[in-house]
Amino acid sequence: MSRTKDQAAAVLPTLLSALRLPSISRNWKHLTDTADRDGWPAANLLACLLEIEMAERASRRIQRHREQSGLPAGKTFATFDFDFPSGIRKPHLLSLATGEGWIESGGNILIFGQSGTGKTHVIAAIGHALIDAGRRVLFSTTTDMVQKLQAARRELSLPSMLDKLDKYDLIVLDELSYVRKDQVETSALFELIAHRYERHSIAITANEPFSGWSDVFPGPAMTVAAIDRLVDHSTIIEMNGESYRKRAAVARGSGRMQNVNDEPEDPPNRSS
Repeated sequence: MSRTKDQAAAVLPTLLSALRLPSISRNWKHLTDTADRDGWPAANLLACLLEIEMAERASRRIQRHREQSGLPAGKTFATFDFDFPSGIRKPHLLSLATGEGWIESGGNILIFGQSGTGKTHVIAAIGHALIDAGRRVLFSTTTDMVQKLQAARRELSLPSMLDKLDKYDLIVLDELSYVRKDQVETSALFELIAHRYERHSIAITANEPFSGWSDVFPGPAMTVAAIDRLVDHSTIIEMNGESYRKRAAVARGSGRMQNVNDEPEDPPNRSS
């Protein structure tokens, strides 16, 4: 098909819009001018335009997946104090954040520690890194997830919901210990764990050890079965030490006290 340069320039915006190629639409004029000036081969120009489209499409996909994940914003490794909690090693966490060796096999991560020791921050940071690497992650409090599973069961759509959750490489259930079997029907939680076993990964944070999980699941047999499935192919992290929030609050209080002590005294009254 023969066209003049001006004719091609006139029709390109419409074609690129119809084909949904916004990155090429934004960049083709500059790059074609450069190609004409420098004498690029046509294949080089085409490759450059497609590379830009692919890179920006990947960036938009990552941003979309981050917004859909429910991960707490700002809780990344860049904002995590690796010097604070005991029981963790930075290289180990960064290795987990690549997803290599455990995501593909449906491995799990279980993080234990008292409130305020950074459990949620660590698993959220891993989740953000996995999204950057092209994985799908869903973050939820365990209570919220159980309520959604219960609603699906009432609507006779629980199997369908479990299948839809398969699109996520990792589901994070934050603060499992806050769920109580006398408040919600936690057998639905067991069905999620059983459904993903050895297929897709789960990460759980809890401030109670396994011995306290009998308060979560409906009965001893289900508790043992859930723990058995989670522990198999799992990485267990124990975060010890004082609450980070408590330490920060004490530090802020000390700073305010220092500021008060540093204030100059009122000058003496010199009036006669």
